[in-house]
Amino acid sequence: MLLVIVFGGIFFTLLVALSGFVLAQNRLQDVTLQRSEAFTIAEAGLEHYRWYLSHFPGDTQDGTGHPGPYTTSYPDPQGGTAGTYTLSIVGNSACGVVQSIDVTSTGVPTDGPGTSSTIWARYAEPSVARYNMVLNAGVWWGGGPLYGPLHSNNGIRMDGNPNAPVTSSVSSWSCDSSFNCNPTQTVPGVFGNGTNQNLWNYPTPQVDFSAIAASFSSLKTVAQTSGLYFPRVSTTKNPHLGYHLIFNGNGTVTVNEVTAVATNLSSYPADGVAHNFTRDYSLISSETTLGTYSIPTGCGVIFVEDNMWLEGSVSTKVTVVAADVADQGVYPNIVVPNSITYTAFDGTAGITAIASHDVLIGPNSPANLTMDGIFVAQSGVFGRNWYACNTNYAYRSDLNQYGTVVSTLRPVTAWLVGGTCPGGVSGYSGGTSVFDRQNSTNPPPFTPVTSSQWQFVDWKQQ
Repeated sequence: MLLVIVFGGIFFTLLVALSGFVLAQNRLQDVTLQRSEAFTIAEAGLEHYRWYLSHFPGDTQDGTGHPGPYTTSYPDPQGGTAGTYTLSIVGNSACGVVQSIDVTSTGVPTDGPGTSSTIWARYAEPSVARYNMVLNAGVWWGGGPLYGPLHSNNGIRMDGNPNAPVTSSVSSWSCDSSFNCNPTQTVPGVFGNGTNQNLWNYPTPQVDFSAIAASFSSLKTVAQTSGLYFPRVSTTKNPHLGYHLIFNGNGTVTVNEVTAVATNLSSYPADGVAHNFTRDYSLISSETTLGTYSIPTGCGVIFVEDNMWLEGSVSTKVTVVAADVADQGVYPNIVVPNSITYTAFDGTAGITAIASHDVLIGPNSPANLTMDGIFVAQSGVFGRNWYACNTNYAYRSDLNQYGTVVSTLRPVTAWLVGGTCPGGVSGYSGGTSVFDRQNSTNPPPFTPVTSSQWQFVDWKQQ
């Protein structure tokens, strides 16, 4: 009897423990299933509103005419109700135009009313800010690392170490001596000695550079109505004048009118328009202060219908444009004579600088230059002109970029010249180029887009 009692107690204890384990596993399975259902229902809410926005663009009220949240039943295949999703929708506007829409969807399954899953997503047109570089010409990336996606509508020689997609719009191209191919040879869209070749992809769709110019007229109107606008001061006889913008790190910008520029005879243009030495008109020799202006919080757009010199510390979201809409055949440049930096890197600060022609680094730029922002050379080049080794403008050390470079022509910030230049380089011999994740999905207003098709550009489970 004693043995029966002892072994019976042991058996009963094991049975209770096993039953508890089975019940706990069953409950865990139920909870996991309910969470999966909640997540799927929340996703269905996002997809529903993506469909809705494709038919009713810009409607952030789900067709109801009043603010949300909006709760909708989600049917199951058998005709019942699988659960409900609740949508909260917020439109992000600048200058009265919706730039993106944030949708938060919370799913709750019918068989688990105490379980929910919430997903947040941003719906917008994808912009160039998603890239480290967007080019309309071929490019040779050297041996350094590449932090962020790179795309070219032409060929890419990749000898560096990318950590993100490298895409080309061509299946093959002709690599010549300027890309260190001797003799000239036909190569794949992306080729070279770089690492992580599983990230290479070609051919892919092109980025439409002509679409950027199409927005200049509307941007001028927006700036005249709600932002800041400065008319042309240069003339046909003196086409190299313009405005010098200095951001002050407190939501203001000081604007000087450039009344005279110096010339530097020993230069070679980065855009390759002249195939020999030419005059350089990017040095300011005199300027007059027009005033310090507050950047409109609801419409951070500054349109300069002339050349622009740009520097300073940016503390808000702002887009600056140098373009001439009124005078046919006039294509202003942006010149960067000094560093452009952000006061914070949490997404609250950002600048998009669009030039109808070149974005040039000035000859008097510092030895170590920082350029935070999205820089767009719509029809020209992002780069630095060549300056003779016997001048004070030739050798520079590090160019550190944080953001995006968009260039129609092949970008160049360093010239391999040998001879008397230190290290055989005229320009910036080192530095880093880093993609800006914070501004990639929430860039400054009217940043050029790569597709007119709205899509989810950001997504996270809360």
